[in-house]
Amino acid sequence: MKLGREKDDFQRDGFVVIRQLLPESEFQLLAENIERYIRDVVPTLDATDAFYQDRRQPETLKQLQNMEQDEFFESYRDHRKWIEVAETLLEEPVIALGPEWFNKPPGTDHPTPAHQDNYYFNLKPANVLSIWMAMDRVDADNGCLQYLPGSHHDGVRPHQATQTLGFSQGVAGYTAEESARETPVHLEPGDVVVHHGNTIHSARSNTSATRHRPAFAMVVKGVSCRRDEEGFARYQAAATAQREALT
Repeated sequence: MKLGREKDDFQRDGFVVIRQLLPESEFQLLAENIERYIRDVVPTLDATDAFYQDRRQPETLKQLQNMEQDEFFESYRDHRKWIEVAETLLEEPVIALGPEWFNKPPGTDHPTPAHQDNYYFNLKPANVLSIWMAMDRVDADNGCLQYLPGSHHDGVRPHQATQTLGFSQGVAGYTAEESARETPVHLEPGDVVVHHGNTIHSARSNTSATRHRPAFAMVVKGVSCRRDEEGFARYQAAATAQREALT
């Protein structure tokens, strides 16, 4: 896969958009299996794998983790095109982690706080990225992703507790000036945005009355990555303290 310009953009900005990554038939197959998974598998999942705004209302499903427990999504981790994108941008062989699904239901007044994925991952070197595919149109009205260009060059910043379901931590001391410099990314179904693990990103509320904002994503890391156990222990301790404070 030739991604010369995209690679330059990714290295400079920490994120890049690739339009229509998959053929239409492959995109439809993915969409059908996500629909099947939500219909047949999600009702059997623990609360740690399926997040709702309100578990009493299935339409408020917000996030799915560890989808590789399903045979289709286990095999999807080796999908050729996704792997090629990651290997081209990271410049080394890669390992794909568990697939995830994200959604902002209509009228969701819960902005996603500015954060860096590698604060959670604690990988060194930080040769890791996320490939985020829009399953429907994504724009400012339904809560598109927004990126702070070049922020991946500055390492992982301190984070602090938030009240946002599924995103327990956000960048500490994030300024209004930084927020104003974020670049919103609008996507059509089948487009992907790829971002570096250290790139600061956020999302606004879904102000649409009718439109969901579903997306399928995979984290892919270079084989050189190792987990920083000290940093991971600090994150786990902070997350545990936050959960205890809320109970």
